[in-house]
Amino acid sequence: MIRVLVVDDSAFVRMAIVDILKRAGDIEVVGTAKNGKEAVEKAIKLKPDVITLDVNMPVMDGLTALKLIMEKQPTIVIMLSALTKEGAMETFEALKLGAVDFITKPHGQFNQDLSDIEDEIISKIRNVYNSSPNILRLYNLKKFKGDVVRGEWNCSNKRELCLLVGSSTGGPSALEQVIPRLPSDLPAVVLVVQHMPKGGFSEQLAERLNSQSELEVKEAENNEKVRKGVVYIAPGGYHMKVRESLGVRRIKVVEGKPVNAVIPSVDVTAESVVKVYRGNTVGVILTGMGNDGAYGMKLIKDAGGLNIACSEDTCVVFGMPKAAIEIGAIHSVKPLYEIAEEIVRFLEVKCNGNRHGRVQARVSAGV
Repeated sequence: MIRVLVVDDSAFVRMAIVDILKRAGDIEVVGTAKNGKEAVEKAIKLKPDVITLDVNMPVMDGLTALKLIMEKQPTIVIMLSALTKEGAMETFEALKLGAVDFITKPHGQFNQDLSDIEDEIISKIRNVYNSSPNILRLYNLKKFKGDVVRGEWNCSNKRELCLLVGSSTGGPSALEQVIPRLPSDLPAVVLVVQHMPKGGFSEQLAERLNSQSELEVKEAENNEKVRKGVVYIAPGGYHMKVRESLGVRRIKVVEGKPVNAVIPSVDVTAESVVKVYRGNTVGVILTGMGNDGAYGMKLIKDAGGLNIACSEDTCVVFGMPKAAIEIGAIHSVKPLYEIAEEIVRFLEVKCNGNRHGRVQARVSAGV
């Protein structure tokens, strides 16, 4: 049984979440708390496997409680966030403080609203628990701030390069360990697909990364021209593609059905990237549940591109990297804190025109 502590200042919400979790069969609610102070006390006393934690509460707010929980009793924490811009800001602060993932509360206070996210609550609790993350280790890893990695670019062949990065659960914190370490003269367009809902979360992610990075980081806009050295974040709830027409490459932000049960989808972006950039692509799969990105990484590899996956011991959830590795789509598996170096190395290879065979032989030994 997965032992869960439910924390929310609303008695209705606490009761609704408890009812949802009871129906799961493999989840036991070991306690509830109505404010942050109670949450800290019960986390220490009950030692739950997972905590669902609201942000806005009396006595002690969720962010303060989260910080104390990570210091006193490191635990897997999933935040319950409002679907607002302010809620997005608070959510990213929570992820920085050690929360593993978040779930957005629907508007309203009716049973139907919470039942709409029943599957998401249960699946996220199961996935983060079954991934058995070393919470304290990953919490400390989030504090890691390496130097910017400089490359030696000799793009005399005028190749236009693309770097595609995909992530999900645990992704926002992982991206903060990768994007800010890339240099301002990176010779590639950078596309980031982080599984996000609508509601300002992707915009907030872009703003946070932009404030930390030498590269310009922005939320992608429909029909804008792609520019080398710019990081485009896929808008939450939309697929992001690259299209080329009359020699001009543009971003396409499109509505559509979920692919691999997610939107935006890494596979959707990767498919368009391969059509435009072909083998002049480097793909990266970070932490996340499910298998989104595996097919896309295989397309990149088959086109002559190079792919990197995050190692299991530095993933919150190893699902996405594992799926890509298992189908033979990955050239190099690296811990999170070495992925920026590997990106730069692979882009040097693509930029400088080294033959793919030499790279393949070099990186295979490290997988």
